[in-house]
Parts: sequence; C-alpha cells; structure tokens
Amino acid sequence: MNELDCTVCQTLIHGYLDKELDPATMANVAGHMAACAECARLHDQAKLLVAGVKQSAVYYRAPASLAASVFPAEPAKPRFIERWRSWFAPAFSTAAMALAVMLYVATPASEQPLMDEAVSSHVRSLMGEHLNDVVSSDRHTVKPWFTGKLDFSPPVFDYTAQGFPLLGGRLDYLQHQTTAALSYGRNKHIINVFILPTPEADKPQQNQSIRGFNVVSWQQNHMRYVLVSDVEKGELEALSQLLKNGA
Repeated sequence: MNELDCTVCQTLIHGYLDKELDPATMANVAGHMAACAECARLHDQAKLLVAGVKQSAVYYRAPASLAASVFPAEPAKPRFIERWRSWFAPAFSTAAMALAVMLYVATPASEQPLMDEAVSSHVRSLMGEHLNDVVSSDRHTVKPWFTGKLDFSPPVFDYTAQGFPLLGGRLDYLQHQTTAALSYGRNKHIINVFILPTPEADKPQQNQSIRGFNVVSWQQNHMRYVLVSDVEKGELEALSQLLKNGA
C-alpha cells in the first residue's frame, strides 16, 4: 500500500526525476503519481522545466586567467606526439561519432521509460493487495470487466493447460495512459502482462533485465505488450509466444 501523501511526494519529485532515490521510494513516488493528478501535473511541469533549462541555458566562457589557474599549462609534447595527434585524431573522432550514432539507433530510448514504469508497477502489485481488481481464471469474466473502463478491448486468454493460469486483471497507468494489466501464475511466481494501444506499427520482441526482473515487450496489431516477472527468461518468452498466437 502506498503511504506517501502529496506533501512528501512533491518534495521527492526532483529526486525522482534525477533518479537519486532508492528503488522502493522510486516505486512509491510513481505509484502515488499514478493515482494523484495534481502530483503527476507537478512532475510533468518539473520535467519540462529541466528540459527547457538544458536547451536554453546561457553559458559563459571563463576568463583566461581563471582557466589558467584551474588548468595549468601542459608541458610541451614531443613533436612526434603532435604529428600523431594531427594525423589520427580526425579518424578517431569520425569513428567515435559513427559508433555513437550506431548505438543511438540501436537503443530504443523512447521505450525505456515504459519498461521502467512497468517494472515499478509490477513491484507495487506484489507489495500491496492490489494485484487484481477482478479475480477470476475465466476469460469471459475478466474481459467484459474492462468494458467501459478502457477505450480499447484488451485480448484476454487463459493458458492453464500450458502452465500459465489466468489469475485476474486490473486497471493500471503507464506513460500517462490507462492500461490493462493481466496477471498470470507460473508455479509460485506472478507474471504481469501490461497491454495498451499504440498508433505505431508492429515491433519485434525485445528482452531485458531491469532491477532483477525479466521484461519481454513487443508491438502487434496496434497493441503494446510488456511482460514483467521474476520467472526464468525462457518461461516468460513461452507466455509471450502464447499471447502472440492468441492476439
């Protein structure tokens, strides 16, 4: 259960933005903002302010006297070092830039906040007594429960025969969007399946490990799926394949 009130949450927002809080407090702040529109609004304002300062801040060059006192002049380098640097530095700079661009393209940065929020939501669901709003293994009970509560219809299936019994479902909140959360069991473990709509095209499956939890995500038929659990990676992938075939 989240015990943060608005006063405490608002004092932690900047630490939350800078990722300076411990994981439990990060999860509590995120949980409070998910349920409190005012704190979520202040968080968004602070986030915009930080971005604006980074983009618009005025920088001034330090006076030469100050720079000289802080950074003493380097001793003269042998000529062959100067020649080496003049010949090879441009090549190294070009290679470094190419590597940076390649890593930027290969890393789905826009997806990372969603993955982090999903893990925090998974942790919250295990800490309190809010794993499910509707408790049932019957998909014909769980799926209609979402009707009128979401502006989309999440696919709901029971995979008891395959070793992943449906436990129920609840409403969650990820990336400022109401989200369907289904819970499945696997032996004594809980798997959270987050489903939310997206206008983007299909994306292949991605596997990550975040704060000790395995995370599997993909996009299919304008739906975004994020699975989070402490089960083995192979077991989480097995459930993801069942969901892909059923969607």
